[in-house]
Amino acid sequence: MSVVNGFEMFPEGFKKRISTQKYIDAEALLKSLQELSPVSIRINPLKWNRKPVDSISIPWASNGYYLSSRPSYTLDPLFHGGCYYPQEASSMFIEQAVRQNIIASEQMRVLDLCGAPGGKSTHLADLIGSRNLLIANDVIRSRASILSETLTKWGSGNVIVTQSDPAAFNRMEGYFNVVLVDAPCSGEGMFRTEIARSEWSETNTHHCSERQKRILLDIWPALKDNGILIYSTCTFNKSENEENIKWLTDRKEAESLKLDISRFVGVKEIDFEGITGYGFYPDKIMGEGFFISLIRKRKGNQHTKAGKSKVADLKPAKREVEAIKGWTKIGEEMLLKWGDDIWGLPCSLDEYSLLLQNLKIVKAGTRLCTVKQNDFLPAHDLSLSSNLYSNAFPVEELTYKDAVAFLRRDNLRIKPAVRGWNIVKYMGINLGWINNLASRLNNYYPVEWRIRMAALPEIESNLIKWD
Repeated sequence: MSVVNGFEMFPEGFKKRISTQKYIDAEALLKSLQELSPVSIRINPLKWNRKPVDSISIPWASNGYYLSSRPSYTLDPLFHGGCYYPQEASSMFIEQAVRQNIIASEQMRVLDLCGAPGGKSTHLADLIGSRNLLIANDVIRSRASILSETLTKWGSGNVIVTQSDPAAFNRMEGYFNVVLVDAPCSGEGMFRTEIARSEWSETNTHHCSERQKRILLDIWPALKDNGILIYSTCTFNKSENEENIKWLTDRKEAESLKLDISRFVGVKEIDFEGITGYGFYPDKIMGEGFFISLIRKRKGNQHTKAGKSKVADLKPAKREVEAIKGWTKIGEEMLLKWGDDIWGLPCSLDEYSLLLQNLKIVKAGTRLCTVKQNDFLPAHDLSLSSNLYSNAFPVEELTYKDAVAFLRRDNLRIKPAVRGWNIVKYMGINLGWINNLASRLNNYYPVEWRIRMAALPEIESNLIKWD
């Protein structure tokens, strides 16, 4: 197809292949990939009920919005307080996968296998509700750390973060009702960036396809009977998309599921040998390239039941429970003491014990405090948690300038009225802790999260404006 060859910035092998894919308009797609990416965010309904000025709602995501321009996220205290997350619009379509096929009942267990940096994990945490458990996982240590930070800021409290290889989950037979595999891929859907284009090769697409197959086989035993696997990538390559799902269903007892996309103009239904998938192409929708497919497991093991807890001796002492019971809505039966830290779990101790036996846990729900002799130092997790009682601590409302200074761990020139631990807020949103010792203020914002960017005077005008 000669017209495709005019786009020199794209790899030749990629151009040649998409010209043969019947559901892709190669010329229109390549033109769209030279345009600027749409800017989109998703609001945290637990913390924020305002919408951005001059925004457009994303049709398939109830809290998703397209912005008219790209704001400064790094210097926005509301971002650090977990009010919103800058998430790519197409990927928010997992909301339809959940809402149209999954009933959020009590004791539902959901896994986001490749969770970092955390956009889909925070979305799933919202969709399944506080009574259900999300395991958000990433096998790479640095990415699991980023995932943990994102979920801490979101503050939903129904998540355990793990850092485990997909093969570790096959020991947990029939445990999960839903598994999301947002698989590592060749990244063709992100070809608006030079990095994505430069990293692409036909050899790499083959390696990605083979790795995706291994991941799918590794995770399959963990899905319970009638459980749903949501598979997604950010590539257009059919060998990484519909062909992989067909490959899996040929080997396992599974059925492909369809979604109602009648309200979503531009989303393309892909039919491939009995497999249904959904393609997002930047020439047809406002978003990056994306693929998603759902299959239901027809035959498998039932929910793995937790045995007797092996962490019962890690329950906090009675005096420790008494000291913090006015801080959090998390019940005493969900409290765990690990070292000097007290955590609020999103599951029972028995269930946590089962997870601990099989997975490497990075973040066990919500860290509430650190116990040092007779002192209880409230944790940063707690300040951002939706389970914090709003009247548990005195608060200090900050100006924008002071909020950024706090997030940079600069010295604060404020004078709280109350001695001791105070929560600092910006526009009513919790940002973290200060400790007023009368003679000085100690800033307890996490050192590793501090803003390093210079706070330029004109930046405030480049923040999101809210209705």
